[in-house]
This record gives sequence, structure tokens and C-alpha cells, in this order.
Amino acid sequence: MTLRADLQVIRAAGFRLDVSLAIEAGEVVALLGPNGAGKTTALRALAGLLPVTSGLVRLDDVVWDEPPRVFVPAEERGAGVVFQDYLLFGHLTALENVAFGLRARGTARAAARARAGEWLAKVGLASSAGSRPRSLSGGQAQRVALARALATEPAVLLLDEPLAALDASSRLHIRSELGRHLDEYAGHTLLVTHDPLDAMVLADRIVIVEGGRVVQEGPPAEVARRPRTDYVAHLVGLNLYRGTASGTTVSLGSGGSFTVASPVSGPVHVAFPPSAVSLHPREPSGSPRNSWPVTVADLEQHAHTVRVRLDGTPPVLADITPVVVAELELRPGTPLWATVKATEVATYPA
Repeated sequence: MTLRADLQVIRAAGFRLDVSLAIEAGEVVALLGPNGAGKTTALRALAGLLPVTSGLVRLDDVVWDEPPRVFVPAEERGAGVVFQDYLLFGHLTALENVAFGLRARGTARAAARARAGEWLAKVGLASSAGSRPRSLSGGQAQRVALARALATEPAVLLLDEPLAALDASSRLHIRSELGRHLDEYAGHTLLVTHDPLDAMVLADRIVIVEGGRVVQEGPPAEVARRPRTDYVAHLVGLNLYRGTASGTTVSLGSGGSFTVASPVSGPVHVAFPPSAVSLHPREPSGSPRNSWPVTVADLEQHAHTVRVRLDGTPPVLADITPVVVAELELRPGTPLWATVKATEVATYPA
């Protein structure tokens, strides 16, 4: 079966969502974008918590939403939802929380509790069955919410920022656990996130949304290699420019140019990592084929490197070591020269 959705939603504030999605059985699709892009609006429309203004939501040949004729309410869609804050019932135990969805669908109490116990064991929380949400850690609460969503054997699993509430120490482990459960899940999964690592690790395909529209989609590796917007380039840590190529020269629309290793022509994107940028106190001579004057705008520690934002034509990000910062005596306002070898510069059609 395939989950197909053409989602057009107009909100009261004037925001318009216009997104098309197709998710195959067993596939995990990540909807990635900045805050306010429309990700949660899309998820709520798929869940039946928000009707579409126009368009269509269909699971195989069963229509869930097609205004004005059809609207299947959330409780009848067979979708499991894990919300960002999990929404566990505080007065119920972990076991009762997991059993709740089964009971709501008519499963007898004893059978629902038995099934809930099996799911708590699957997520490693059998010993916490009698615990209430306030006594659970963030990672445990996330696993209870996932078990509750999966216990009903939904055809569609919708995850709304499922790792956002976790601290850094538990996020890595829970991400791995979530990935294992998604690998075993045979239905259609939509993962809404603003974290590129969650998307890259957990998803088979990534759909990037900005301003209510899809701006790029594809397998994680393809999106990481060939970003098409500044937002995506920032997420994957690349310098990105647009220009017009003729031979081995790309003239940038924002000013400046790059020499590339292989001839190309027409509108192209130019991309390279900050680690490909070298900084010099004066204009260099020798092998680098791209060099231009820049000025340090700011510096930010990134793990064992320092990311330097440089103003120039074009502006650029560079990753250097603290030793280089000290040797060049870098601070905002320091004039430098940036160089990038032509072989480090990737181009692809714009």
C-alpha cells in the first residue's frame, strides 16, 4: 500500500501549506524544515487532527480526506501518533497508557493489558509497567509513547519531533532504539524533525519544507551532497552558491567567481565544505586556483575546530584549528585571504 497526500491547508494567520507526499509500506520519510515551515501542520492533517482546505489524503484505495465529500476522523484512520511532549496520561501507569489505544478500539481489558505488557517488554520497560509518567525519564516516556502508538498495529506511524525533549546524554541511545523499532515496523512512517542528524540516521528519504512548500527531497546521502537551498546547506555544513558556468569558470550571481576542475555550463550550484577553506595573512601564490580577500566576522567553537564566518565576495565559512586561530591572531575585523582548491569545489545543475 502507498500513503498519498496532497495537502493544501490555509491557516487563519495567512500561512499556506502546499505539500505532496508519498510513503511506501516499510518506508521512513523525514519531513525536515525550520520552525514555522509547516511540518507539524502536515502531520496533523495526515492524523486527522486538522482537515485539509483542499487536496487528498489516501491510504491505497481508502480516502481519508477529500473536501468537501470525505473526512475520516482521527480515531478511525488507523494511524499511531507520537507527539513531541508524548502526551502520556499522568493518572495512568505505563502499562495502562500503552493499553489505552487498544481499549479505545474495543479490545477487552485483559487482552489489552497483556498486549501492552508485550510492547513494554519490546521497548525494554517491562520493569516500569506500574510506573506513572512523572517517575519516568524522558527516554522512558518516549518509549512508552512509541509502544502506545505501535500496540494498535497502525498502518501509519506519525512521529512529531520524537527526540526533541530528550537531553543530549540519552538522545544517542534512544535514537538507536527508535531506529531499531522503525526497521521492524512494516507500515508507513512520517518523521517530523528539525534535527538533520535524526533525519539522516532514521529516514530512507528526506523531504525538505520551507515556507509551506517542498524545496528538496531525496535519499539522505543525496540531500547531504547536493543541497539546493541555504537552509539545507547550513544543515549539512556546506558553503553553497549559485552561478552561471562557462568552461571551468562559475560566475556567482551575488558577486565573485570560482574556478572548477571540470568544464560545466549553464546555471549551477557550487558547494564545498568549510574544511576545504584555507586562510592566509596575505595574498598567497602557488597552487590554489581560488583566492579572494575576506574579513573575519565572528568565530565559534565547534567541538575540536573553530568555525570562522568571513565577509567577502563571496562570504564563506571556514573550519580551522585553535592553533591556526592563535597563529593568525584572529578576531572580528581581521583581514585575510581565503583559498579553495578547484578540486575541492563541487558543481551540479541548479
